[in-house]
Amino acid sequence: MDYRIEHDSMGEVKVPCDKYWGAQTQRSKDNFKIGEGIETMPREITHAFGILKKAAAVANNRLKPEKMTDKKLKFISAACDEVISGELFEHFPLVVWQTGSGTQSNMNANEVIANRANALAGEKLCHPNDDINMSQSSNDTFPTAMHISAVMIIENKLFPALDGLIETFKRLEAENAGVVKSGRTHLQDATPIEFSQEISGWRASLERCRSLIEASLPALKELALGGTAVGTGLNAPEGFDTEVAKAVSEITGVEFKTASNKFHALTSKDEIVFAHGALKALAADLMKIANDIRWLASGPRLGLGEIKIPENEPGSSIMPGKVNPTQCEAVTMVAVQVMGNDAAVGFAASQGNFELNVFMPVIIYNFIQSSRLLADAMTSFNKNCACGITADRKKMHHNLHNSLMLVTALNPYIGYENAAKTAKKAYAENITLKEACTSLGFLSEEEFDKVFKPEHMV
Repeated sequence: MDYRIEHDSMGEVKVPCDKYWGAQTQRSKDNFKIGEGIETMPREITHAFGILKKAAAVANNRLKPEKMTDKKLKFISAACDEVISGELFEHFPLVVWQTGSGTQSNMNANEVIANRANALAGEKLCHPNDDINMSQSSNDTFPTAMHISAVMIIENKLFPALDGLIETFKRLEAENAGVVKSGRTHLQDATPIEFSQEISGWRASLERCRSLIEASLPALKELALGGTAVGTGLNAPEGFDTEVAKAVSEITGVEFKTASNKFHALTSKDEIVFAHGALKALAADLMKIANDIRWLASGPRLGLGEIKIPENEPGSSIMPGKVNPTQCEAVTMVAVQVMGNDAAVGFAASQGNFELNVFMPVIIYNFIQSSRLLADAMTSFNKNCACGITADRKKMHHNLHNSLMLVTALNPYIGYENAAKTAKKAYAENITLKEACTSLGFLSEEEFDKVFKPEHMV
């Protein structure tokens, strides 16, 4: 491999000739071989850096054009556009496990954008610190990248996947209106419910989760940029914070604004904690829904067997013909991972010492992973399982009419105590509720038939 010599304030460093990064990126790459090749900084953060560096150049050009000239802006913007599009992702090699402020990833962006801008200009026009990092600090750029990436992955990836699953449940709800089955509480038989009502619970849970996640977005759309090193805005021109937020909004098409208190924005990560809590709520509901579906589909002969789900692949290497609820299992594993991530996010967010939180890379790594996993899991689950759910109406009818909890319909006529005696006799002697009730003399056959209508109990 051919190398070139780059330098920073600590001296000279050998850097691969085919890479746009510089000395500080290379030092980080050499010094933090932790999870290398596996846990690189999320590409969503790289994308966000492209956005905020372009926005910073635009704001600097508006406020101090003598330093950020039109010529510099032109080539910096072009380089940032390549970062935003993903063309330069190979030039961002750093791992999550680096400095807790994300300084090396900020410098990675500065170096790549400067060197690419210079290559486009055909001259050494831009300096990583003086031009690309103008009016900024790692301490305000990294939390800004965190918020931009969080908003973008929620709105562009998570919500579409969530909305797709909600729409599937709406369709299943309509298709199964009037289909009555046994309800269950405590994993025990309970009073009847329409299958559509059961599905409506799944659908409403997802809709509520969406509204909770939506509630977290306004705070995530507040940006730390303009606070520079400790929140005072040192070395940034007056009005930079509002101008750069305006420029980010223009680039993304999403309305961002500057954080009202930069001291809070640099040290507290409560916006991310709140938003990830909403993601955890979604994970919890997806766990419940996936478990419901695999319980209802259990069998095919010895389980509940009240619904059928798509058969996608063989389920056993030893038991021929076995098919398992694999999509449900994938969703539940994702849910567990998100719950674990929430603990990491919370612990890391509690470590804001004085003017800066230095756990930011691990916070956003877990946040992005949770968002991506939830979105991918919902898309896969919807396509390969939920869309193909069908009710086994015959099995539902059989289970419904075999349920002892239908005795609840008799409470108003024979009282709770006598209804309990009826249920216990029917269970002990393996007879019907009608046989038990009439043999105990609580109702005649005609009276029983008149009041005992399971389909009216929903």
